[in-house]
Amino acid sequence: MLSYIKRKLSESDGGSSVVPVTSSCGGGVSSNSSSSNSSSGRTSADDLVRKTSQMSMDNEAIAYGEDALLQELGYKNATDLQETIYDLLRGIRDPEKPCTLEDLNVIYEDGIFVLPPTRSNVSVVRIEFNPTVPHCSLATLIGLCIRVKVERGLPHNIKLDIYIKKGAHQTEDEINKQINDKERIAAAMENTNLRQLVENCIKDEE
Repeated sequence: MLSYIKRKLSESDGGSSVVPVTSSCGGGVSSNSSSSNSSSGRTSADDLVRKTSQMSMDNEAIAYGEDALLQELGYKNATDLQETIYDLLRGIRDPEKPCTLEDLNVIYEDGIFVLPPTRSNVSVVRIEFNPTVPHCSLATLIGLCIRVKVERGLPHNIKLDIYIKKGAHQTEDEINKQINDKERIAAAMENTNLRQLVENCIKDEE
């Protein structure tokens, strides 16, 4: 019956004429117009678009990828994590001078970079610091202080890469390897004297 109706509609001129169709239930006659069907289809589509748009406006924005991971950790975005880390580092004291690393511009906010997470969904942060002189003998200690302070200060796991600013130290490549080598870091923290130096530099002011 449906195929018969469609055939009759297609045979009509201009689609505006009405084709009488006898109801299979007997006695009833119905009239269908191709224009009314088309209008009904458009109305349904328009309603669907309107309802979908309204749902999108009513719901809050959904975070994806890196932002979603950061929000799960309690941060609004990458900038929020960057500022949190900077607040941890700014108070670290210089091993020799009565100043903080922030005072000496060894640590600066623009030197903290939040990178895309690892495949295992671990946040990655790169910290760059600038020794006061190219031959600074305490650059390794400063790098160690930065690592310990961040790892203790954040309540979650993080992949932390620490580097001397490019061209800021005579032996930057060697020091970069030392302060990013887990075994060397563990061995250094087993040294009582060195561990005490680190603790003195990173302890919070009373």
